[in-house]
Amino acid sequence: MAKNKATLDEWRRLYEATIQIKEIAPWEWMSEMDVFGVRDPETGDLGFVSVMGALGEHFSIAVYLGPKGVYGFWDLEDTGPNDVPERLLEIPQLQASFENRNELHKKDRDIIKQLGLKFRGRQAWPMFRSYRPGFAPWFLEPAEIRFLACVLEQATDVTNRFLDDPGLLESLDDDESYLVRVSQPSNGSLTWEDQMIHVSPPEPEPIPLAINVQALKHLKQLSKRKVTIEIDFFLAPMPVQENRDDRPYFPYVLMVVEAQNGFILGTDMLQPEPSLEAMWGQAPGYVVQLLAQAGIRPAIIKVRTNLLRNLLKPLVKELGFKLKQSPVLPTLDEAKGFMFQRFF
Repeated sequence: MAKNKATLDEWRRLYEATIQIKEIAPWEWMSEMDVFGVRDPETGDLGFVSVMGALGEHFSIAVYLGPKGVYGFWDLEDTGPNDVPERLLEIPQLQASFENRNELHKKDRDIIKQLGLKFRGRQAWPMFRSYRPGFAPWFLEPAEIRFLACVLEQATDVTNRFLDDPGLLESLDDDESYLVRVSQPSNGSLTWEDQMIHVSPPEPEPIPLAINVQALKHLKQLSKRKVTIEIDFFLAPMPVQENRDDRPYFPYVLMVVEAQNGFILGTDMLQPEPSLEAMWGQAPGYVVQLLAQAGIRPAIIKVRTNLLRNLLKPLVKELGFKLKQSPVLPTLDEAKGFMFQRFF
């Protein structure tokens, strides 16, 4: 079997588990906050299940992968509508959702046809996608197919029991413990049981900062000017696919604008490789380089996100500007809108 080629039996198991979930409709009695875990029998990794559809608008099962996934989910829930939309794409997860037929890709429909399955109506067609930070939602790989099938089978068990016992998922220990379905080999098959497992928040990934020392030295020698600079770091809406079989990625745009006159000091498109952290680490150096080239040592720098504020904090002591965070950057937003109209 080819490395990235799943068998029809693997697909069949996944679709059967998904059909069963649709039939019991757990979103009728569960909310997306009722989270539980499943340990992957193959790797030992944890996936955390959230049932979505309580509002009757979009039915899906999300599986947030590992501590980074589940705590990313909680962070998104806490921030709510104030967070930037691309945050969802930065949370590692698998999703099984129910869509209209025209929302499926030909690859999805081909698998359904090969399996001899029939679906009719709105929000009736299963669709499966894998989310990796910085990349576009993509088709599942074989190991993801097997794990998602396993998760949905266990979700049928847990959600049915939750209907009879709404306290099933509550932990007596702390908010960082989850009911997790764990398997043990038994006579050639797997036996599943509940375990309450403590899951600590992940340690922040180190972000290596790359800054041109000569450019920084030049900036420090300049006199401070009464200039406000607006900076944003955002995901471009069009994915890039360099090769046909590659997972498309979303480039990130770093834009630097002089607020008073609307002059765009620069934009740069960065790739989320080898990781988001490595990409983020390029931002302060790029800002320093642009300001040095423009000969501007600003009095104020405004940013939109907490991430960018933290990335630029080390420069505050070096350059003595005030660093402010605001959800609205009027001059930059106008330039951003123009760029989107022209290029996207």
